[in-house]
Amino acid sequence: MNLEPSGSITSETSGELSSAAGACSRGKRRSVGPTAHREAKRLRSVQREGQETQTSGRSPSISVPLDRLQQPITPSELTELLHYAALGKTGGVKQPSWCHLHHQKRVKAVNVVIVEGLTQSHFYKHYLTLRHLRTSYTTRVTFTPSPTDLASGIFSGEVPESDAPSQRHSESSELHKALRIHPVITKFGTQRKGLTAYVLPQEEMIKKHYPVKGMPGFEEFVCTDGVDCVTDGSPLYGLDCEMCLTERGNELARVSLVDSDGNCLLDDLVKPQNRILDYLTRFSGITAAMLRPITTTLRDVQVKLRQLLPSDAVLVGHSVNNDLVALKLIHQHVIDTSLLYRRDFGQKFKLKVLAEVVLQRQIQTEGKKGHNPIEDAVAALELAQYFIKTGPRQVVELHLEELWGYTIMEESADCEPAPKPSLRFADILQTLGRSVAYLGKRSDLILDLSNQQWHSSDKEVLASFSRRTKCPFLSVLQLSDHLKRCHPRQEQQHQRARANLRDMCVVFAGPFPADFSEREVRRLFRCCGPVRSIKMLTTTVRVHAEVEFELLEGPVLALKALNGLNMQGQPIKVQRPVYESMLDLDLTLDALMCDSLNTSHLYAVQLNPSMAEDLRISARVNGHASDAECPGVTSVRAANRLSSAKVNGTRESQLSEETIRETFGHFGSVERVVLPAKRGNRASHAYIKFESSVDKHVALSSSEDLRKENYLVCPSLTPPHLPSWVSAVHTGSEAAEGEERTHGHTSSQDQEMDLLMGKLDRRLRKLFSSLPEGTLSVVVLLGDTSAHGCPGLCLMEVKRGE
Repeated sequence: MNLEPSGSITSETSGELSSAAGACSRGKRRSVGPTAHREAKRLRSVQREGQETQTSGRSPSISVPLDRLQQPITPSELTELLHYAALGKTGGVKQPSWCHLHHQKRVKAVNVVIVEGLTQSHFYKHYLTLRHLRTSYTTRVTFTPSPTDLASGIFSGEVPESDAPSQRHSESSELHKALRIHPVITKFGTQRKGLTAYVLPQEEMIKKHYPVKGMPGFEEFVCTDGVDCVTDGSPLYGLDCEMCLTERGNELARVSLVDSDGNCLLDDLVKPQNRILDYLTRFSGITAAMLRPITTTLRDVQVKLRQLLPSDAVLVGHSVNNDLVALKLIHQHVIDTSLLYRRDFGQKFKLKVLAEVVLQRQIQTEGKKGHNPIEDAVAALELAQYFIKTGPRQVVELHLEELWGYTIMEESADCEPAPKPSLRFADILQTLGRSVAYLGKRSDLILDLSNQQWHSSDKEVLASFSRRTKCPFLSVLQLSDHLKRCHPRQEQQHQRARANLRDMCVVFAGPFPADFSEREVRRLFRCCGPVRSIKMLTTTVRVHAEVEFELLEGPVLALKALNGLNMQGQPIKVQRPVYESMLDLDLTLDALMCDSLNTSHLYAVQLNPSMAEDLRISARVNGHASDAECPGVTSVRAANRLSSAKVNGTRESQLSEETIRETFGHFGSVERVVLPAKRGNRASHAYIKFESSVDKHVALSSSEDLRKENYLVCPSLTPPHLPSWVSAVHTGSEAAEGEERTHGHTSSQDQEMDLLMGKLDRRLRKLFSSLPEGTLSVVVLLGDTSAHGCPGLCLMEVKRGE
């Protein structure tokens, strides 16, 4: 084993992580110099202009909710996305359960490249070589290997019967002519669907003047902390507000919120900010006497609603856009009952009428003094639940005369049912006049031979695709050269990949006091992040330890904070192992830091006060030289105090989203805080996502001041879709413990593999550049289904114009 000081590997990275630190005084920790403020403002302006340019055309894009990002997707979940991308809601297909495809109607084609023989570990082992794949694809998820043929599953997989366009057409042929043009049927079809089918899409919210983030007129509105997309299992919440007329127009005077069981969670009177001209008591039920003692403000109820609503909440209301405007609140997932029970020409039913006819309930009666918002919120909620449970066809048929005012005469004879059409994905696309194509090795596909082209090499596959004058709507390319090259020595390659990736999370530390135990080493080093394993290296003279972290950020912070720490008067060294395969580690870390998945993310750990003070004393004793040789003599006071680090200094502080937002919100707008923690344990570290990468760099430039507040920070390095770095090799519980490692020189096999990966990356770059704008491009590294259990990787991007 070859051990050297870590400066040659980490100095460049460490310098970047701590550059510009120390610009602020302790008393003004959150202040940044005027020059930095001006530069940050300029960069934010440039970035905002770039974002406006990108989104002005409303290009399609993919997002994966955080709670699903770290879960591997299966082949069936991938086909779920392909079905929606190709057919969309107009074709009766629901949004995928695990991701959200925005502006699906603008998707022009779907291209899938299946690469056999490669795994997720290959991608990260050859990360620097795969420049196109790592920079052009902004969505990356782990893929679960499957023994079934993925290409065959894509073409022959059946669109669920309730979703298939052909099924909808067949059912509509059995409907009476009058029902086919009914506004509810034309909008929602005939089938029962989950709640996601009735959540208003952003385009419709903008069209109907709902508060939408980024749209003019809503700049001062408060946003709830919502996920990008909800599921059919997301909770429903009923909302209703009452207003008074003030000098500035209608303002909030009362707000009520109920949960999915109708239980009241919030019912507050609110003091309008401006002078009241009319209490609108006949409608609102609000009187001057009721509001006289009230001190609750609009801001107060905004805070309460943000606390009460979970991230995947769906708000339900009747003309709920008026309620959200009164609340000055932006919530992206809403169901409006006035748009569920639709009428012709954009007219709307009153809530009172719907409650009476559908729910058989009297609300807003003449005897009552004004509306009861709790009663109205419950009514809207139950109307939505009834519509979802019953389905649009039955709702129309059951209430056709009472609500819509007409009846249907029975027809004299029934038409004979048409033969049931195929539900296979490829067949449906061809029925709709959309071309499909397969290019790759000979495969047993249920697909017309005229749509297949068999080739013996990847070069021929890609050349054949590039010769096409028009890109097929659905194209699947299967590349298998890597399978031929990798298979004979697959076991050896997996061992080397595992070793190389794990070594990126390893540091060596010592010497420690003679009585220092493995448990104490773990407690010391986990102040930098979760520790996966400790191996004590005890010689006849001194005690050292090999520490393996779960995340890439752990070693970076350990080198930055613990190198030179005094233990009972003896400084310890923290350094990386150096092997030939690790010589480009600094470049790899820089590339991961600049990865599009990490551009706005920051990694932070919070030290307890005792450990933080120990590190500050050590820094003063050592002249703040964290990556240099430490002097052998320390003050008696520092030696005595720092010896307590092995007992007290590593007890973890409790992180909370509230304190992190409060601390880091001064550097810019914090979009999301992720507190990864194993079940039953407190979170020991956090990932902070800023709305702008500029805000992240402002926070990094104040890392020394953050340390005074007991925080250690560095740029995020571990890709967000990996719960830990080791999961790049194994998934979840499959991660092998204590597996024998193989180190040494880079072999000719590794060099050959690196050349192959470079060639693959160049070919895929040419393929991507040939795709038309608006194409959903998917690259799947299939993974390994053998006993090694190495997962695959799925990369996705919708191509935009140059």
